[in-house]
Amino acid sequence: MTEQEIRDQLVRLGASLFQRGYSVGSAGNISVRLPDGFLMTPTNSSLGSLDAARISKLDAEWRHVGGDKPSKEVFLHRAVLSARPEAGAVVHLHSTHATAIGCLAAPGEDAPIPPLTPYFVMRIGRRLPVVPYYRPGDGAMEPAVHAAALEARALLLANHGPVVSGKTLLDAVYASEELEESARLALLLRGMPARELTPAQVDDLLTTFG
Repeated sequence: MTEQEIRDQLVRLGASLFQRGYSVGSAGNISVRLPDGFLMTPTNSSLGSLDAARISKLDAEWRHVGGDKPSKEVFLHRAVLSARPEAGAVVHLHSTHATAIGCLAAPGEDAPIPPLTPYFVMRIGRRLPVVPYYRPGDGAMEPAVHAAALEARALLLANHGPVVSGKTLLDAVYASEELEESARLALLLRGMPARELTPAQVDDLLTTFG
């Protein structure tokens, strides 16, 4: 895809996430890796009304070189994309159910959502680490996020929201949606004798789908 096509896709997918309640107001931010740097949603922008021409562009060293000023959480995306060179995009949302799990789970926990469905395992994997709470925009969280991202495609920021990586922007969005639905399912079944996938079934999914 060309950079312009990626910009247009980011606008479409951002609007779709916003319209379905995965983000509200100016919450959430998205980044995409380019051959010569990165695209990122601007600071204080709404995912529901992005302007393709005003999306922030950063160079390969994460310096702002075009468009509006990037999100104050640049370091969050840098931490994940530097830890996961195979990832082409990061989606950070404040989606309700995933955020609720991040308020219930203990920092340091690495599987706060059980493997209830194959699609959770296929999109998210075996681990979903919970990073301790930091104030939004606090760059001090970068080492903790980087460490968590080294071993997991997605993570939860305690009392804040999910951060999900994917090979492409579409992959990251799909995985973010799957995480939110899996969180909703986990809360719906909380305290009930739900049947989880067995370790052997999880291994089979990871072996088959990567």
